[in-house]
Amino acid sequence: MNFFESQDRVRQKTMQLVILFALAVISLILMTNFLVMVVFGYFNSEQLQMDWQAFAVVSLGVSVLVVAGSLYKIMTLSAGGKVIAQALGGRLIPQNTQDLKQRTLLNVVEEMAIASGTPAPPIYLLGDEQGINAFAAGFAPRDAVIGVTQGTIDHLSREQLQGVIAHEFSHIFNGDMRLNIRLIGVLNGILVIGLLGYYLLHATSSRRVRSSASGNGAAGVLVLGVGLIAIGYAGTFFGGLIKAAVSRQREYLADACAVQFTRNPDGIAGALKRIGGLGFGSKLESPAAAEVSHAFFAQGVAVYIEGLAATHPPLEKRIRRIDPRWDGRFSYFDISDSPTEPTDQHQSQAPDHQAPHQQVAEKMTPAVVGAIASVASAIEQIGNPQPDTIEHARSLLLELPDSIKQAVREPYGTRTVMFCLALDATTVDRDRQLAYLQTHVDADVYALIQTLLPALDGLDVKFRLPLIDMAIPALKQLSLQQYETFRDTLTALIKMDGRTDLLEWTLHKIVLTHLDEHFFHPAPRAKVLFKIDQLKQEAALILSVLAYAGQQDQVEVEAAFGAAVAVLQVSGLQLLAKNAIGFVALNQALQALEKLKPQAKCQLLNACAASIVRDQTIAPIEIELLRAFADVLGCPLPPVVLAEQ
Repeated sequence: MNFFESQDRVRQKTMQLVILFALAVISLILMTNFLVMVVFGYFNSEQLQMDWQAFAVVSLGVSVLVVAGSLYKIMTLSAGGKVIAQALGGRLIPQNTQDLKQRTLLNVVEEMAIASGTPAPPIYLLGDEQGINAFAAGFAPRDAVIGVTQGTIDHLSREQLQGVIAHEFSHIFNGDMRLNIRLIGVLNGILVIGLLGYYLLHATSSRRVRSSASGNGAAGVLVLGVGLIAIGYAGTFFGGLIKAAVSRQREYLADACAVQFTRNPDGIAGALKRIGGLGFGSKLESPAAAEVSHAFFAQGVAVYIEGLAATHPPLEKRIRRIDPRWDGRFSYFDISDSPTEPTDQHQSQAPDHQAPHQQVAEKMTPAVVGAIASVASAIEQIGNPQPDTIEHARSLLLELPDSIKQAVREPYGTRTVMFCLALDATTVDRDRQLAYLQTHVDADVYALIQTLLPALDGLDVKFRLPLIDMAIPALKQLSLQQYETFRDTLTALIKMDGRTDLLEWTLHKIVLTHLDEHFFHPAPRAKVLFKIDQLKQEAALILSVLAYAGQQDQVEVEAAFGAAVAVLQVSGLQLLAKNAIGFVALNQALQALEKLKPQAKCQLLNACAASIVRDQTIAPIEIELLRAFADVLGCPLPPVVLAEQ
């Protein structure tokens, strides 16, 4: 699976959804017109004539009603995946929960998120659901949430839970979530016709209608209402077919990706076998489950026409694709029979794929080869983290001091950690920043800063970006007023010394990219996709920033920029003068480049990687900038594991 190809495939799936939606609307228009013509006598059966003016009016009315119903539903879901999770009865699991099962779930999600180079999505627990199921919901990775039933954490082992979570992360990175929300909106529009029928039926039976309408007129409205209800059921049938057409193959892909992520087919296969072995399987009790059924890990609601309307392939077929030697028996054993947490000595299976750039290896030292291969591999792993990267994420969490882990997992402490990361290294500037904090934050917060600062100062640079990613979920739990105060304080700390360096910019940019959208809900921008040659100036700017960040000598800067341009294969790009580059322009350039086509983003990131590795050395600031650029472009980059010198 390739992240950028998947994004293109989702666009194709969206077009398929539009076509299916159009066919369903045309069918509803024809059925509604036939009903209206028959009930109110617009159709002359003897002469086979139809009142085409009435036909046009009815067709327009049905179209407007269906489209309005769809748009209304999509607008109600614009706040992100949390709306869907809450509608299903989900409750947000706090990052600092002490419940062992919930802690295991959060640890698995955190490992997968760090390995993927993205903040861990908030986790909602459907506490009243005993079936084994899960879902990912949202418009993009930045506003994604994962929902998990109580039955999932009660009945699955850790490796099975990891398989399920890897499956959901695949939906996040493949763009399936946005497609699922659009599908919910489309189906809501189709079902509006049936709701109109219920309204007419209720209105006809009211005393007001009976007293004001003639008998024949009331009878006609009654028949029309019953007919529209029948058409509504037909819309439900069409909706089931659309769900099945759009979602079933996506489940096979997500299963395959989960195996690819974890290199452990027993995890997801075991979860599917466990579902088959339980009496209640994967079914949900929530009334809202039917609306979201296509987004679940497994079939969440009963269907009457299994072959046509089922949103998920049969368990047997999914299991056999993962485990061809399966004996056909479903299994169940108590969760206590298997460990829930890995030990420090846990070792993942080595990846079976061959490292890229093997030909280069014959000409360079092992350390240099490892560095170059790691940068290239990280780009290849966007949306597709490999087992060694997941193991690296797990080792980072094990190495991180407990005091910092505890602080970054709750809203109070995570603000403190972000403030500490923003402090300057020089004594004079840091003293000014600390004096500012002492007068602008609570005394308890300032005391915690003093406590954590020595540990954070001594922390290796490799923990910096994972800490930021770990902080995002807890920061999302702030109130709007708390976030605005935090945002203003962080900005003031960065600007206090009168200059903003690239490390400060990456911290500020990543935090605001994820949180401003969450708290302020900006109006959606027009999705106009560009090619790189349409945004030459913007591409030249970020490549210039990267070239200057990793080089001191002007000749080396120009060489790094030239290496990037050679990969980009776009003529007319010029290295910008260092004094002509500002952070305002950089932010504007990234905002424009976010609208690049998926494959163009891949090309741009590969050009950035070429600039970084040209001199066969990799500085931490180069990696941090690359990951910041990728994050803003909507392409979360996994950690770059550099070989030891």
